[in-house]
Amino acid sequence: MPEVSSGDAILHVEVDGEGEPVTVVAHGLTNNRNELAALTPLVPGTKVRFDFRGHGRSSAPTTGYRFADFARDLETVADAYGATCAVGTSLGAGAIANLLVRRPDRFERMVWLLPAGLDRPFAFKERYRELAAKLEGKSPEEALRAIVSDPERAAEYLQAPWKLAIDQVMLDHDHPDGVARAIREVIEDWPVPDRDLLRRVTAPTLLICIEGDEIHPAELGRILSGVLPNAELLTFESQGALFEAIPTLVPRVASFLAGA
Repeated sequence: MPEVSSGDAILHVEVDGEGEPVTVVAHGLTNNRNELAALTPLVPGTKVRFDFRGHGRSSAPTTGYRFADFARDLETVADAYGATCAVGTSLGAGAIANLLVRRPDRFERMVWLLPAGLDRPFAFKERYRELAAKLEGKSPEEALRAIVSDPERAAEYLQAPWKLAIDQVMLDHDHPDGVARAIREVIEDWPVPDRDLLRRVTAPTLLICIEGDEIHPAELGRILSGVLPNAELLTFESQGALFEAIPTLVPRVASFLAGA
């Protein structure tokens, strides 16, 4: 599989599809390039999925896990493959926002799925510090067991057993310590210094949020839709409603990225 260097990290990259547009796909914190892999074949053009530093198959430097660092990973991969579109989930959306502060015209079209931050401190630090502690010093197998055995996740698996199989793929990391470092550093940071800097971003942007999601509040989507000049906001009443909408949502995203 291809690798790209962002200076202090070697990033694992996987590509599916061909032709235009070229879309870079950035995953969320603690996940990896497989996060949207089941859906990217349904989107036109070339899709470039990669692991952020510390995640998946990418290397795990001892420091450098702020939004500017993740944005540099994103920028490096996007530039290497000539990406004109970007899709980012949670952390990935934050990395896109951070990059746009420096290069507001970097992408022609974007999808921000469940954005989690803007220009304010993160609100759920202790929960994530506990997760980081579960990962530190563990092998990949031990780290995966520690996460999926969490009582809250175990309860979710009882209600939706298919989530376990998905988590086992998305939580596969060569360097659990790198994920722990990423958690500890990024929760002390925020994507952009001032939300008004995003008013310079004119690219059409599709925002997708879930009502009642504490980590990815729909209210943030409403704020972003008022800041980004060409934003469209889609909100769903629950995670279940979002999953149920996938058969119609994916074609809509595909059409959006294709500029149709």
